Amino acid sequence: MTDETAPDEEAAPAEEAAPVEEAAPAAAAPAVAPEAEATGRDNNRKVRDGLVTSNAMDKTAVVAVTDRVRHRRYSKTMQRTTKLYVHDEDNDLNVGDKVRVQETRPLSKKKRWRVLEVLERAR
Repeated sequence: MTDETAPDEEAAPAEEAAPVEEAAPAAAAPAVAPEAEATGRDNNRKVRDGLVTSNAMDKTAVVAVTDRVRHRRYSKTMQRTTKLYVHDEDNDLNVGDKVRVQETRPLSKKKRWRVLEVLERAR
């Protein structure tokens, strides 16, 4: 009887350990955005939504990003607008488009952002 119980006891801990090993890597894997998986870029870069205000330059567009901030002294909510110079490889952005942009390496003196996706086309 000891011979029959020994294999069962050995098999039981192995079965219990297998699900724990499978669950650990799945929980430890970081969540990666689909765009980052497809392009192989890191996911720790800033992402902003904005409105295209100019597309007069070649392969570059100007995007206005509006942030709402609270005034330190008066506690009034204000809108702060920042102009971002965005790389537009195909020159397909038009004034009035809503776009999502992501931070990237410096591409020129002022250009440090690239277009992730066009959220809404101008009418």
